[in-house]
Amino acid sequence: MSLDFLTDDLLIKNNSFDGPVVVTGAAGCIAAWVLTILHRSNIPCVAIDLTDNKNRLELLLGNETNKIDWKVCDITHLEKLSKIITSFKPSAIIHLAGLQVPFCAENPSLGARVNVEGTINILEIAKKANIKRTVYASSVAALGLPPNGPWKETLYGAYKLANEHTAFVYWSDWQVPSIGIRPNIVYGLARDQGMSSKNTLAIQAAALDKKYEIPFNGKYSWLYAGEAAIAFITSVIKDLTGSHVFNLNGSCETIEYGLSLIKELSKEANITCVNKSFPFPPDLDDLPLRNHIGDYPSISVKKGIENTFRAFEILKSKGRCPSLSE
Repeated sequence: MSLDFLTDDLLIKNNSFDGPVVVTGAAGCIAAWVLTILHRSNIPCVAIDLTDNKNRLELLLGNETNKIDWKVCDITHLEKLSKIITSFKPSAIIHLAGLQVPFCAENPSLGARVNVEGTINILEIAKKANIKRTVYASSVAALGLPPNGPWKETLYGAYKLANEHTAFVYWSDWQVPSIGIRPNIVYGLARDQGMSSKNTLAIQAAALDKKYEIPFNGKYSWLYAGEAAIAFITSVIKDLTGSHVFNLNGSCETIEYGLSLIKELSKEANITCVNKSFPFPPDLDDLPLRNHIGDYPSISVKKGIENTFRAFEILKSKGRCPSLSE
């Protein structure tokens, strides 16, 4: 059984781009959705990642995965990265490569190289190749700075904030346009790592008839992975001007509400949560982004959870469901 239902409502016109779209961080969750939407929309795309591990993309695309042009390259290697990207004469870059909160804390210098230097490299390539459509992933973790505010400060957030200021300088000094998007809590198929992946893992646990406890409760950003992906794609459908940064929140609902929806799908689900607030804001406004780039599909929490649960059940029936991460 196909998983096309996950992206049927997210496809775009195949004349939206006049050249390939480069997607960095291709092995990650949002990138898997971006590549799937582009491929199913018949838009040429180039995947770039440090690894050739295509497991997340294969969850969504199955056997179609081998039709994606995948290049292995370290985002910090400017010369090699530039040769790869410019050889395809891309119309747009969707820059999603990065190390998340726990990995930056574990290895700060590597986190800085990947998140900060890697983004500088993308902006430098866009500058030299005169690419007018570049979007990069920032994060709501950037809102943790300056210090002593209401939200948790992290190295990851510091690196993302540096990227936002760097992008501004690239516009002000060299007229390299860009959009930075700060996704909040992304959930859905292929979201399997990071401190904010726990609501997805709860859905997976229910589909696998396993016990699971989410280490948070209360208000939470439920940003469906497909909605995040189509927001990134929509942001580079037209040539850009300026350097802009926008929040991307999805729906703000409680963890408890999400669990109730999961239990409607699986009456025997043994999933719970603990009394602890998530240390980032749950209810940011998507409207400034939509006003700037144009509207894009919005997926309700109910539909997003239903789609994700159904996908895990289908994968389970085929023996392709990944093991439950901790």
